[in-house]
Amino acid sequence: MKTYLPKDYLSQRKWHIIDADGAVLGRLAVKIADLLRGKHKAVFTPHWDTGDFVVVVNAEKVRLTGNKEEQKTYMSYSGWRSGQKYRPVAEVREKHPDRLITHAVKGMIPKNRLGRQLMTKLKVYRGSEHPHQAQTPAVFALSN
Repeated sequence: MKTYLPKDYLSQRKWHIIDADGAVLGRLAVKIADLLRGKHKAVFTPHWDTGDFVVVVNAEKVRLTGNKEEQKTYMSYSGWRSGQKYRPVAEVREKHPDRLITHAVKGMIPKNRLGRQLMTKLKVYRGSEHPHQAQTPAVFALSN
C-alpha cells in the first residue's frame, strides 16, 4: 500500500477561534492539538502539516479540575547548576496565562520539526481581543 499524499493541501487552511472561558484545560488542549495537526480533515497525513490556524481568546479564564489549581507546578531550567524554578499555576496564570494553554498543547503534538512548525499556527491571547480579524476566523464550538 502506498502512502497517501494530499493534493493542494495548503489551500484548505482555515482559521478557527476558540473561547477558553470556562473550558477545562486538558480537554481544550486536545481539541486545539487536533485542529493544528489536521486530524479533523479527510486529507490528514501524519508526516505533513495539513492542519489549520487556531486563535484562542480568554486564556486567563481557563479552568483546571481537582486540586491542580493549588498543587500543580511548572518547572523551568536555566541551564545552570541549581537553576530549576518551580512556579505554581496561580503565578503562571497571573503573569502569562497564555503559557498554560501553550504548554498543554505543546505536550500533545510531535516532538520534532513538524511539531515546531505546528506550534507557529497557535495564537493564544489573554483577553477577548485578537489582531486576526482580517483572516475571518470561524468560531469553533467546544462540545461539553
